Amino acid sequence: MARICYICNKKPVTGRSVSRRGMAKSKGGVGQRITGKVIRRFSPNLQPVNALIDGKKKKITVCAKCIKAGKVTKAV
Repeated sequence: MARICYICNKKPVTGRSVSRRGMAKSKGGVGQRITGKVIRRFSPNLQPVNALIDGKKKKITVCAKCIKAGKVTKAV
């Protein structure tokens, strides 16, 4: 099962976590230096939901933003 929202196609994005050491120049130091860059993933907040799609009950994964916005009609 892919980590993609069924409604808005939101998917994981990549970014970097940057580690620094040293005191900033504005605080009286000699400046910060980057000591490492780690690639990481930012995953969307996906939730499994029983929804009505074309009048039928179907289990889908939807992001929390779409659930809060009311874009999903939940099946009883």
